[in-house]
Amino acid sequence: MFSGFANVWTPVELSRNLKKAPMQVTVAGEKVALFRDAKGAPAALIDRCPHRGVALSLGKVTADGCLSCPFHGWEFDAQGKCGHVPFNPDAKRERLFATALPVRERGGFIWLYTAPVEQPPSEPVVPEAFEDPAFVVQRIDLRWNAHWTRAMENMLDSPHLPFVHRKTIGFPIRRRMTRESKAVVTYEETATGGRLGFELEGAPRQGALLEFNKPNGMVLHIPIPGKRMRIHVHCVPVDDGHTRMFLTGTRDFGRFNPFVRMFDEVNRLIAYEDKAIVESSSPAEVPPASQEVSVPTDRGTLQFRKYYYEVLKDSSADPKPKLRRVDAA
Repeated sequence: MFSGFANVWTPVELSRNLKKAPMQVTVAGEKVALFRDAKGAPAALIDRCPHRGVALSLGKVTADGCLSCPFHGWEFDAQGKCGHVPFNPDAKRERLFATALPVRERGGFIWLYTAPVEQPPSEPVVPEAFEDPAFVVQRIDLRWNAHWTRAMENMLDSPHLPFVHRKTIGFPIRRRMTRESKAVVTYEETATGGRLGFELEGAPRQGALLEFNKPNGMVLHIPIPGKRMRIHVHCVPVDDGHTRMFLTGTRDFGRFNPFVRMFDEVNRLIAYEDKAIVESSSPAEVPPASQEVSVPTDRGTLQFRKYYYEVLKDSSADPKPKLRRVDAA
């Protein structure tokens, strides 16, 4: 379960998209049913009824906040417990479970823990700007035809900026660089991942900073004197060939409509510039570092590969609770 992306927190949906009806999302090849309970809190179940394997997301949410299977009407609460089995009042419902997953709603996103545990060992890393009223927050939901590791690595790759984004976020570097320019990329471990720096030798310090928030988050701090502006990206694996990209722009200025539209268009343009490049990458999944050539300015992406192959690549979640056979009367 969640092979290659288990035991981690990730955003899986925009809060505004999860309304009264249940919905299905796919994360690392696993289909998940999202719904809201009677109090409006989000809940998540593996999207497979333990009875006959039907997608629970095709059902309805009952008045008491349970998810009702569309096939035989079995009802499951946010913890996966079965509360009703039509025509079988004597069924041992305590032995009938759907598989529940930890879920949180913070910063405008639904966050999922990719393992069916009662108490996850950590909480999601939610950028503080997502919940700070001083910031304007704009969220964009994109889909790329690429393995999530290629998308994530691209987000941590500073040296591509003056080439792929030559007229947007890469322009400040491009106008200062020459064919003889030397750049220095630094990587510093942090509590949530790592901090990357990129500087051109002999050029004024730009102050731009990249942060990697494990497992799949990036924050780009854009230097504007007296202001705070950031681009956040979360690369969510759908399956081996598709990635869902949550791009969130935050800033503490420009609250009015012309600015909102402008920043939305710029962020979409930046993502579009990357898309064709990343989708062309081969092989689909980032290979071990030994299988491609690298140089010192690849320090950030090499750190990501190290993390991926040491922690995530072979990870999987135990699909608990175990299904129990109920003898027919």
